[in-house]
Amino acid sequence: MRKSFKLDEIDCATCAHKLETALNKLEGVEKASVNFITQKLTLTAPDDQFAEVLDRAVALTADLEPDCEIIR
Repeated sequence: MRKSFKLDEIDCATCAHKLETALNKLEGVEKASVNFITQKLTLTAPDDQFAEVLDRAVALTADLEPDCEIIR
């Protein structure tokens, strides 16, 4: 499954790259793409694991970029 989400308060391109790199290392993530210009995260994960992977992505985002939030 592939879905896109709005990112609230991603501050710079470097932060977006750091987040994208970390998200791509998460268990269950097939592909994560963070676009600083459009303020979007596109996340691809298996259908049957998507909710759990998204939860892990939200938690990781909060840890790495406390001001940034994935809008579900």
